[in-house]
Amino acid sequence: MSDHNQVKITKMSYDKDRPKAKNPVQVMDLTFRDGHQSLFATRGRTEDMIPVAERMDEIGFWAIETWGGATFDTMHRFLNEDPWERLRTLKRYIKKTPFSMLLRAQNLVGYRNYADDLAKAFVERSAENGMDIFRTFDALNDYRNFETVVPAIKEAGMHFQGCICYTMTEPRLGGDVYNLEYFVNKAKDLETMGADSICIKDMAGILAPYDAYSIIKILKKEVKPPIHLHSHFTSGMAPMTHLKAIEAGVDIVDTCMSPYAYRTSHPAVEPLVMALLGTGRDTGFDIKALAEINEILEKEIIPKYRHLLAENKMSVIDINVLLHQTPGGMLSNLINQLKEMDALDRIDEVYKELPKVRKDLGQIPLVTPTSQIVGIQTVNNVLFDDENERYKMITGQVKDLCYGLYGKTAVPINPEVQKKALKGYHRGEEPITCRPAEVLEPELPQAKKDVEGLAQDLDDTILYAIYPVTGKKFLKWKYGKEEPPEEVKAKTLEEALAEQELIAKAKAGKLVEKKKDAPEKSENSRSFNVFVDDEYFEVGVEEIGGAPVISYAQPIAPPVQPVQAAPAPVKPASAPAKAAAPAAVADVDGTPIKAPMPGMIVSYEKKVGDSISEGETIVVLEAMKMENALPSPVSGTVKAINFKSGDSVAKNDVLCVIG
Repeated sequence: MSDHNQVKITKMSYDKDRPKAKNPVQVMDLTFRDGHQSLFATRGRTEDMIPVAERMDEIGFWAIETWGGATFDTMHRFLNEDPWERLRTLKRYIKKTPFSMLLRAQNLVGYRNYADDLAKAFVERSAENGMDIFRTFDALNDYRNFETVVPAIKEAGMHFQGCICYTMTEPRLGGDVYNLEYFVNKAKDLETMGADSICIKDMAGILAPYDAYSIIKILKKEVKPPIHLHSHFTSGMAPMTHLKAIEAGVDIVDTCMSPYAYRTSHPAVEPLVMALLGTGRDTGFDIKALAEINEILEKEIIPKYRHLLAENKMSVIDINVLLHQTPGGMLSNLINQLKEMDALDRIDEVYKELPKVRKDLGQIPLVTPTSQIVGIQTVNNVLFDDENERYKMITGQVKDLCYGLYGKTAVPINPEVQKKALKGYHRGEEPITCRPAEVLEPELPQAKKDVEGLAQDLDDTILYAIYPVTGKKFLKWKYGKEEPPEEVKAKTLEEALAEQELIAKAKAGKLVEKKKDAPEKSENSRSFNVFVDDEYFEVGVEEIGGAPVISYAQPIAPPVQPVQAAPAPVKPASAPAKAAAPAAVADVDGTPIKAPMPGMIVSYEKKVGDSISEGETIVVLEAMKMENALPSPVSGTVKAINFKSGDSVAKNDVLCVIG
């Protein structure tokens, strides 16, 4: 560390009242958002943040990230929680420390660019509900997508933090595209837009320590706003990267409480506090207070989520990210998708294909939603292409990207891929060059009509507008129109521990002991399957005016297709929640249209009795939040439709029949 950042250490002190550093490093905590998003599939519930919220408020963080990213999606879809209510609730406990959110610019908290009216309303309502700092990024670093949200942030009197998504085309910083000049120019653009601070967003954890030093050093010289560094731990470099950035003068860094740190998350705050203790960049944090928070998290909170943590390898780092640059959360989603399609053995092909797809699509940074766009298209190419044709199944989002609806790519998109993607595209076959939102019609008026009588306020309407299918389903749960399924309901610590104990016994091959006073099994007994890794167990359950009684647990032969161990809420495209196909399906003559992959029905483009031509879209299937338009292989009439919008389906489920 350079001399001006050091002080002579005469006595090592752990006390919070130690002498204040001349230039303390500011720290933003990500535990309540990116921590559980990275490690536990964003399944952290508000009730599990409250026990430590007031203690977190006392630490002295620059800000606490509480919202944005995938939380808005996951909360309403899988946790039966109102995303807006989380802000209001946490504000009652965290009164001194500012809140920060991750805003995907014109993408808001979704996966496409939304119309200006919706974008402006979203920012206004976020500020009104309690948001203070808007960490704003665009997946393509195309700041035309900031032109609506930034004025709204400023008008609300809130902090606009502009992000530069960090990515490379070489093993280290440099090359023709993403070099020092690129990052300096982007920082100057953000400064011109009025950024209150500038964040280098290293979403995949690929920023090397000495590259960080170079970037931070020159940015501190070239622009005036404070510089903030966000670097995931995935590759293992982030703690070293933090120290070199601190030497270079970085103002703020991101960390998590240690139970929510490391792996694909972020460096832990506690080692950083100790590393800087007594130096000119000392955080001033009380390590004892941090330890008390960690004890609560470890004993009372983490056991509820441990089953979501991937434990399939010894190493806590993934050096492969330096090769494919795919953020850890996206990589785990790809693996789950391949497992569900019985194609995990083709993961190496996915690794090999991914850089090719990224290059074809304009060397775009891999961050939500572009990481999903590239990742899912890569899987489609590996599974559906053949020696005669590439890009046989192109997702709707790739088509939107090729049209220009996400913005301008760093380098031109492969013209052959672009031409194929735009063939028959509903907006036109010539890509646009203007700001994407300029071609989008206002969305709020139609959204208000769609949920009239269901939505109670503008917040409800905005949620629906961003997520029409799952948003409407949630609003029905929220207002008692439909009963939420069991898998979205919260579990107590005791229930979580009991469930883990049952799974441990099943894995060990031990039968669950029958209660001595249990009655004889009657005709009311029902059988259920408990899925554990690549096998499952048949469990008898009988319920007579009380809690279910587990009467036996018998291992049976594993199915042909591996079944994912995680419970249904973990995977958006999981089969357990699907509606049963009508019994009459087998009697319908015609050509069945089967799901090529697990997913969720977005919509049917035709209804029973409609005529359809070969190649015309019959159903739109969402897989891992990307939409696939499935064409009819024949011309004819729609004879049967077996699911409805919002239903989850498994691979090879018959979606409809054409006769």
